[in-house]
Amino acid sequence: MTLTFNFEKSYSPILGIIHRPVAQVFFLSRSQNKLYETWMIVDTGADYTLLPKYFAQRLDVNLNKDCKVFKTAGIGGKEKVFLLERIKVKIGNWERIIPIGFLNRDDIPPLMGRHLFFETFEVVFSKKYKVTFSI
Repeated sequence: MTLTFNFEKSYSPILGIIHRPVAQVFFLSRSQNKLYETWMIVDTGADYTLLPKYFAQRLDVNLNKDCKVFKTAGIGGKEKVFLLERIKVKIGNWERIIPIGFLNRDDIPPLMGRHLFFETFEVVFSKKYKVTFSI
């Protein structure tokens, strides 16, 4: 079984029109047993999945009680990350239990990282602006 998503067409003030590989992902709220949808950038450079801070409230995650805190460094500089070790995610009909990090800010896009998530699929990035997941 395979899933294919079109790249997201966006405007960059520096580069003009760009295309980002995105996938529709659902996260299971910890106490409400409700799935929350988001579109995530499939980021081959991200070691693990990262979400903006506001998603913690949606998913009933208390950043200070439920997460381990550490610092990470990337292109944007150093950031505090709140790491939740286990949460259920769904992409198409597939479910995974993965760790996710929440940044202490809301102005970042959701990033699908490799660890225990998209590394568990065969992922193809097409020159036709499509990303395909298969198992």
